[in-house]
Amino acid sequence: MTIDCAEPKRLAEFYSKITGFEVQYAEEEYAGIGDGTTSIYFGRVPERKPAVWPGPDKQFHLDFRVPDVDKAVAEYVELGATKPEFQPGDGWTVLADPEGHLFCVCPERT
Repeated sequence: MTIDCAEPKRLAEFYSKITGFEVQYAEEEYAGIGDGTTSIYFGRVPERKPAVWPGPDKQFHLDFRVPDVDKAVAEYVELGATKPEFQPGDGWTVLADPEGHLFCVCPERT
């Protein structure tokens, strides 16, 4: 999967901290993180604009399952994520990464 963004290296570093994946490649135009099985890449598209939330323009979102949603949300916000005012449900939290891509922080499945 490749995510369009203005600053691939910056976004790779952000998601590396969230996922624990290593930054495997980082240049101005393209960066990637992975764990040997799963990879996420970031490609430079300087004119990209984030989707308005809430709204229908959201193109994708990632879900991250964590043991403690509130703790993870606080950590991700400290890393540069933002928490939109509109939250569509209980038990999980929608955040936006530093470039405005939405993602969900969800509890682990039991």
